[in-house]
Amino acid sequence: MRPGGNRGWLLRLVIAFSFAQGAVSMARPAVSYRALALGADERAIGVIAGVYALLPLFVAVPLGRRTDHGRCAPLLPVGVVLISGGCALSGLADSLWAMAVWSGVMGLGHLCFVIGAQSLVARQSAPHEQDRNFGHFTIGASLGQLVGPIAAGALIGGPDMAGTSALALLVAGAGGAVAFTSLWRIESPATAGSRKEQGERVPVQRILRARGVPAGIFISLAVLSATDILTAYLPVVGEHRGIAPAMIGVLLSLRAAATIACRLVLTPLLRLLGRTLLLTVTCLLAALLCAGIALPVPVWALAVMLAVLGFCLGVGQPLSMTTVVQAAPEGARSTALALRLTGNRLGQVAAPASAGLVAGLAGVAAPFVMLGALLLVSAGTALRAPARPAGEPSEDAGKASLSRAILRRKSGI
Repeated sequence: MRPGGNRGWLLRLVIAFSFAQGAVSMARPAVSYRALALGADERAIGVIAGVYALLPLFVAVPLGRRTDHGRCAPLLPVGVVLISGGCALSGLADSLWAMAVWSGVMGLGHLCFVIGAQSLVARQSAPHEQDRNFGHFTIGASLGQLVGPIAAGALIGGPDMAGTSALALLVAGAGGAVAFTSLWRIESPATAGSRKEQGERVPVQRILRARGVPAGIFISLAVLSATDILTAYLPVVGEHRGIAPAMIGVLLSLRAAATIACRLVLTPLLRLLGRTLLLTVTCLLAALLCAGIALPVPVWALAVMLAVLGFCLGVGQPLSMTTVVQAAPEGARSTALALRLTGNRLGQVAAPASAGLVAGLAGVAAPFVMLGALLLVSAGTALRAPARPAGEPSEDAGKASLSRAILRRKSGI
């Protein structure tokens, strides 16, 4: 299958990603509630959330190297097994350290799945389709983030918080395993075989020096850190403000629904504003909204803020993927995506740990002010990022080239 051909594989990938991400999105708040029931404080919640990202830091680049010179599809079932196992075993754990370990296993599974899936999209999409296909791919993540917290909120509650949160984690593990049903024939044999002809490995330093790669990595880190801390710390904010777990689940799902809406209209937004301005404006608005969550606003105002925030955060991930893929040297795109995921995981280690420290010192709402500052810096980074990778022709240049070709054909040249 040539890049840009039949897109049935993309639909199956979106379905599989929806179940895998749904399991993770259901498990993350469930882990927080179970840890609270086992006696964890804000700092311990931050450590457990950080361990989720710690183990993947050491394997992201090797997995990217392997994928650059081999197939993408084998990483997907491995990721599903680790996600489902990590969810279920977190539900069976009866100590904070065991929960941290299985949270790390869950994070490793998510990394395996995402590296394989993103590499598949990059490899089987034509260059002009990458913004659209990455946007559609991330709809799978948003669907999982929409359903997961609602399911967690429906199951968790009552006097037995430890028992209901454990049940939610077991259900999350079973739901993640459903992703297996959509992984058949997802990678083209012709596309996979062509990777064996790649040359020598491109050094990591060269990838990181490519214009556009560092900006894409940092924007992705900031946006994912915001999403991650929202998922982990909104339940803590709810506990302090007297908001029920079911309502917290609805609020998190509202954010995810707004993210889906954003990605459905991403292509017209890109035509209207362009990649640089769209990234800059949405990161700036997200910074203001994250800081606003620290204010003691009523639930309805919090819902409005989270909806607009979800729409803004929906832009960063797919466009940062395209930026990194198109800026990376040929033959090192999976490694570049792995470096982007390494940046994400660094953020997921540092941001929750920092959030736990800030929450312990200044209150549970303070981490959202920290997120606002991070997103503000990412807005400045987006403003300075190239509108398109070096060497990529502009739209006007492409139209001019097409016009010249038509004239040559008409004149018989």
